[in-house]
Amino acid sequence: MATVIHSAPAGQASAPPAPERPRRRAKSQYPYWFYLPAGVVYGVLFLVPTVIAFYFSLTRWGLFSQEFIGFDNFVQFFRERALVTGLKNSLIYGVLTSALKVVLGLLFAVMLTSQIIARGWLRSVVFFPVLVSTIGVGITFVVLMDPQEGLINEALALVGIDGPGWLTDPDLALYSVALVDVWKGVGLATVIYIAGIVSIPRDYFEAAAMDGAGAWQRFRNIILPLARPATVTVIILSLIGGLRSFDLIWAMTRGGPGFSSDVIASVIYKQYQAGFWGLSTAGNVILFLAVALIVVPLFWALNRKQVEM
Repeated sequence: MATVIHSAPAGQASAPPAPERPRRRAKSQYPYWFYLPAGVVYGVLFLVPTVIAFYFSLTRWGLFSQEFIGFDNFVQFFRERALVTGLKNSLIYGVLTSALKVVLGLLFAVMLTSQIIARGWLRSVVFFPVLVSTIGVGITFVVLMDPQEGLINEALALVGIDGPGWLTDPDLALYSVALVDVWKGVGLATVIYIAGIVSIPRDYFEAAAMDGAGAWQRFRNIILPLARPATVTVIILSLIGGLRSFDLIWAMTRGGPGFSSDVIASVIYKQYQAGFWGLSTAGNVILFLAVALIVVPLFWALNRKQVEM
């Protein structure tokens, strides 16, 4: 059937396009007072303590007294030699643990969404370390990584390898703790990736199978791009956790040997122990700003890239 197209007569200019109307924000389904309880809880538990922390970082304070001293706490904190080491170690720790959780979590998720035997049991095994106490994990691995009587070095000795001092060598201590952190946290990354992969429509895989695509091509052209929201979530969560990590490091090395595995959070805790509470509060403000300056632009860039795709 022929299609008739009506065009404007010759010599007659076509009508200019109508100006776009400004988009109106969609009206909320709930009245504004409905958000009040959540706003009150958020303000009491986050906004008020944050404002108070910013104020006390400008004071020299104790239990019953306080003295406003301006930015002296920040100046003194930046003069701390341990701060440079702590800042460098925090960045190494955060980037290393985040990268390993992304890679291992994705690989485990691909394996655990395939048709393998005992898939449900293997998912439980991978996720189990997430449920264990961080302090308990730290104490357990201190025993396992003992250079003389630890199970890890004894196992290496059976195959003729002289195990290192995992937690006593200053060059290895931070990386040893980071590996334990990855072992404990990779289960959460795997669960996030599994949720992302199973939400991919099966039509893509069926179409790829009809076109003769192999496993690598399905992973590269379907799973990797469509699991990007899960990747962004894992990167942001693991990076925030790594930058402010404290409990596992303190349980395993207490920042040692020397200051070799100190991070910003452990430096702050040592200042609290020494009684410099105003200085420690300034350190917490610095840590908060450092994490925000790294994570917020990264989150914005990753989500912008996601929209462009």
